[in-house]
This record gives sequence, C-alpha cells and structure tokens, in this order.
Amino acid sequence: MTLTRGGWSRALAAAILALIPVAAFAHDVSQADKAFVAGIDGPAFIPFLYLGAKHMVTGYDHVLFLIGVVFYLFRVKDVLLYVSVFTLGHSLTLLGGVLLGAGVNSFIVDAIIGLSVVYKGFENLGGFRRLGIAFDTRVAVLVFGLFHGLGLATKLMDLMASQSGLLVNLIGFNLGVELGQVVVLTLVVAVLNLWRRSPGFGRGAMIANVALIGGGLYLTGYHIGGYLGS
Repeated sequence: MTLTRGGWSRALAAAILALIPVAAFAHDVSQADKAFVAGIDGPAFIPFLYLGAKHMVTGYDHVLFLIGVVFYLFRVKDVLLYVSVFTLGHSLTLLGGVLLGAGVNSFIVDAIIGLSVVYKGFENLGGFRRLGIAFDTRVAVLVFGLFHGLGLATKLMDLMASQSGLLVNLIGFNLGVELGQVVVLTLVVAVLNLWRRSPGFGRGAMIANVALIGGGLYLTGYHIGGYLGS
C-alpha cells in the first residue's frame, strides 16, 4: 500500500503519539529482567549484551530523542557524527556511573531525558533560531547523551545483583545498547528517507516535531510527578 500525500506525516505523528504513554515506563526494570539476572553470578557477556540491546530498542524516550536528532540530517556523515557524539556521552556516564556506583534518582534523570526530546523538537522547528539563540548542537547532543547514559546506569545497577564479573557484564550491556541503537537508527533513517521524497514532507515534518515536543513535555511532567509523589 502506498501512502498518499500527508500520509507519512499522519503515520509518523501517530507513531510518536502512540509511543508517549509507553515511554513513560520506558526505563522501568521489568520483573522478568530482574529474574533473568538474579541467577547470574560472574561474567555473562551474552546475557548482558541482550539486555542492553533490549533496553535501547524498548527505551522509547531514547527512540524519540534519536528521531529528533536525525530528523533533518540528510548526509550519512552527519548522521554518524551526531550519533557518535550521543554515543560518547551516554557511554561515559553508563560506564562511569556503574563503576563508581553513582546512582541518582531515576525520576529526575528521566524528566531530563523528556526535556531532551522537547529540545530536539523545538530546535527542529527553528524555535531557537527565532529567539536569536545560537549554540553548538553537537555540544547539546553530547550533554543530553550524558544524561541518557546516567539513566541507563541507574537502571542497570537495579538489575545487577552480583558484582562478580562486573566489568565484562558492563561492557556487554554497553555494546548491546549500541547494537540496539544501530537497529533503531537503521529503521528510523530508512523511513525518513522514504518520507522525504513525498510532497507533503515539509508540512508533515512540522506536525511530527510538534508531536515530539508534546511527547517530551508529557514525559517530563509524568516523571516530575513521580518524583514529587515518591
């Protein structure tokens, strides 16, 4: 079936809106994952590789942010640059946070991740340019990457019952996150490349980025509410 004019915009906006309520629970550690890890004592590279990939693919707030990051990147080298910056940021705080035991309140971190989605949607709409605000977007992506990694570290520490084999398991989880990110980005970039060929891309892009802002605001409010109620 071929999408008609405006079909891509409605489809992507609907997908973003559908992810919003699910994303509110994106970093909750499931009982199944806890049970899966509970019996592990020592190096278990493959299980943690799987968990890292699963956490990224089902981490819908991460997915929303990545959609925003690559939305207007047309060249492969630009996609690789921004994704590498984001990867550097979240790898630093994921590895450092777990090794140093630097856990933080997950509600606060997830609220900031929600704000990162708002930021990308607003920037994509030219909001900062209209306000006369100019900054290096690569730095912004790096900073938000640090917060994304801190959120991953917090949840990973909830999973790891044993410190035995910590470094091996941590490396496996981090590599799994990167594999999951590659899968997500491959699908997102493929869909965007198809959509950009349609005549309704300009209008649809605005709708999709407004949906990103709405999703980010919802996530931020949800997690702030969770913090205040905890």
